[in-house]
Amino acid sequence: MFAQDQAARTPEKPHAAEEGCARSRLLIDAASELLEQGGIEGLTVRAVLKRTGLARRAFYERFVGKDDLVVAVFEETLREAARRYREEAQQLATPLDKLRMVVVGLVRGAFDNEHGIGQQRVFAMVHEHLRLAQSRPGELQAALRPLLEFIAEQVTEGISSGQLRECDPELQATLIYNLVATTLHSELMMKQPAGYSRERSDQLVGEIWEFCRRAIIA
Repeated sequence: MFAQDQAARTPEKPHAAEEGCARSRLLIDAASELLEQGGIEGLTVRAVLKRTGLARRAFYERFVGKDDLVVAVFEETLREAARRYREEAQQLATPLDKLRMVVVGLVRGAFDNEHGIGQQRVFAMVHEHLRLAQSRPGELQAALRPLLEFIAEQVTEGISSGQLRECDPELQATLIYNLVATTLHSELMMKQPAGYSRERSDQLVGEIWEFCRRAIIA
């Protein structure tokens, strides 16, 4: 009992914390690779452990289960997307241009690799989005936060410049993202991304963006 109490009061040593972060990184990277290679069906705890060489205990020290790992991949992917959009936004003149860039990037990511995220990984994320929104809403919202904050910033800037109508920027950011995510979910559930032509993805981008644009312009 004393040993357990003592352990509970003893903070994690720096090297142990670093080791834990490194294991989390290995597990998330392996999950991303498995999603890219085999979609959500190819992502299992056993496959992740085989790829990383870690013991089952090491996995469950970092994640409660597969869903926790999927949410971590969401968070990693969307954080990277937000970072990339911020860089690309520096080359664009108006908030509307920046918002269109986000819509185009999210849709294109499901159909090609131009935006740096593997096609099968995006397909798996779209596939899991609605389920996680129901089963893990808090964790999913936290994973989405960097991207939603970037979208909300553009809406705020657009309101200030008179391009966009008065509205709640955070709500509009959520509505824009949810429109893209649910539309992609419906589209991709009918057909694998490889079955789409560039013309169809262009059409989808145009229709989604025009819907968003008309909803937010002043």
